[in-house]
Amino acid sequence: MLDFLFLMRVLRLFYWLGFVTSFAVAANSTPPNVILITLDTTRADRMGFLGSERGLTPNLNTLAGQSVVFTRAYAQEPLTTPSHAALLTGTFPQFNHVADLGSPLGKDLPYLPDVLHRHGYRTAAFVGAMILDPKGRAAPGFDRGFDTYDAGFHKRRAGEYRYSSVERRAEDVVKHALAWLNKHPQGPFFLWLHFYDPHDPYDPPEPFKSRFVSAPYDGEIAYTDSVLGKFFATLRTRGLYQGTLIAVAADHGEAFGEHGELRHGIFLYDETIHVPLLFKLPGGRSAGRRVENRVALADMAPTILRLAGLPVPAAMQGQSLADRMGAPKATNKPGSDKISERAIYSETDYPHRAFGWSTLRSWRAGKYLYVQAPRRELYDQSTDPKALHNLAPDSKAVADTVDAQLDVFHNKTSTTQTEQPKLDPAQAEDLRALGYLTSDSTRSDTNSKVAGTDPKDKIEIANLLHQALVDMEEDRYEDAIPRLERVIRDEPSASTAFLELGRALVHLKNYEKALPVLRQAVEKMPESGMAHYELGLAMVKMGQWESALPEFQAAVVVTPGSAQLHFYLGAVFARLKRVPEATKEFETSLQQDPNHYQANLVYGHMLVLEREPAAALPKLQKAAKLQPDSGEPHRYLADAYAQLGQEANAHRERLLAERLGPPGQP
Repeated sequence: MLDFLFLMRVLRLFYWLGFVTSFAVAANSTPPNVILITLDTTRADRMGFLGSERGLTPNLNTLAGQSVVFTRAYAQEPLTTPSHAALLTGTFPQFNHVADLGSPLGKDLPYLPDVLHRHGYRTAAFVGAMILDPKGRAAPGFDRGFDTYDAGFHKRRAGEYRYSSVERRAEDVVKHALAWLNKHPQGPFFLWLHFYDPHDPYDPPEPFKSRFVSAPYDGEIAYTDSVLGKFFATLRTRGLYQGTLIAVAADHGEAFGEHGELRHGIFLYDETIHVPLLFKLPGGRSAGRRVENRVALADMAPTILRLAGLPVPAAMQGQSLADRMGAPKATNKPGSDKISERAIYSETDYPHRAFGWSTLRSWRAGKYLYVQAPRRELYDQSTDPKALHNLAPDSKAVADTVDAQLDVFHNKTSTTQTEQPKLDPAQAEDLRALGYLTSDSTRSDTNSKVAGTDPKDKIEIANLLHQALVDMEEDRYEDAIPRLERVIRDEPSASTAFLELGRALVHLKNYEKALPVLRQAVEKMPESGMAHYELGLAMVKMGQWESALPEFQAAVVVTPGSAQLHFYLGAVFARLKRVPEATKEFETSLQQDPNHYQANLVYGHMLVLEREPAAALPKLQKAAKLQPDSGEPHRYLADAYAQLGQEANAHRERLLAERLGPPGQP
């Protein structure tokens, strides 16, 4: 009898080992192609394969029927860049410290594209918005390990179409990706497609705009699904669908007034943290399987590596889900095995960094959702799935227990945070263009205890500020100003509101009213480089160059790594005829960013005025290359060539300047 039991255990072990390796690549065989699709701002409850009856996702439903679906997947952050950092590094925010938009991705972090590239994969990313553009400063370091990283966004200029500047439609993302597939070198590939369409402002193209006129968010999801259907059809036509591993996930969801929140970033309830997640395995293995165990987006990177037959870096904190994809269905019930008992951690530092309120952390364990906040929250999700009845005041013992579990996990998975570079004005402009508030006046210690103002008490302030940003991005400054004034009236400590109100007034050229508002912003945020910058900029626009100088100097002291701030300080010095100081600042700006158009242009012009044409030429030539539609560099080049006695070149540049006309907005 003992021998029989022993034999059964051995056979069971061989079965599991055989099953697990059947998903991974057999030794010395070709690894599978991998396609990762991330859906920005997409709620789980809009997916038909997760129970929605809205009819938005027929193509994703078909894919889900051929995939393993994880019905209880949770994001680690309710913001795009930090959530993608957790997804692609397999680490938690307290480890990777990509806690906010614009935070750099550390070079020492494990990174899925980099690991795949080092194992022979051709790698390409096609992202849908500036929020994941490493060259646009919103996602520095995210291009590591990619042969191709297709982004190239820029802040929307006056009269410019949103979808040719700060974001692109899903169909354009797919078009670029398919063009790459047409010519990519032989060998396995890793292809990441990011779709930003469901993010606000909700503006689906026709016919979805008309079909979903009362629910444009749903229209964006339906549109994205239709594009995915065409993409999958093309993969089938090219013979790439069946043998490819396709992983699909949302980075976070969206709130529509639940718990008072509009949009995302502040709270950690299911509206913004519960996300769709599925894996279509090569060859259609385990098609239609549904796994009810609770999992994290941080599990995606180790899972993809395991399914590709590659080692998982030890630093990855997520768990591979590969061995859950073929378990007998009877073991997929919650509580049936170790992984189903896992608690899932999430956090948001956005309330602190944008508003100075408390950071929030959550812990989904057993039947409970616990939110660590100044006024802590505890919900029994088995009876209260919408998290409406806070049990924490009356269930102190349970709340204490899960609070302690959260602290242990957080401390165990944290690393020491070094001071991160502060946002410079260019980064802030990029993020504002996408509707996100930014502040460089505070830096939280992600290992500290949650404390301060509870965001639950101030959510209406966050909603008003967000709407004001949307108004400003859409050039509705007259609408934004009363919202910001209301925020300041109701929340005088909202220092960011003073900064944004000052910016709005400057845009409307109401400088007399803007200056005292911006001075208040500086008083409230003396360590903010952006506050000093905005005040200095307003003074420049009023011709108060001497007064502006100390503001730009203060901004540079606070944010020494900003090429933009060094440029502005150099420009002020140049205007004040302090050429040596201007030269130093321009040189520093170009050391930090050799492709800074304004620094090349203004520095080159100053050198022409100082009768140093030979030194001016390379700067002005670079400016002309960076802004080929602007006539301004050519006007200054004509002057430089004239000083050098090169009349033919000077004449050519004058003709170019006249043909190109006034300069565009840099």
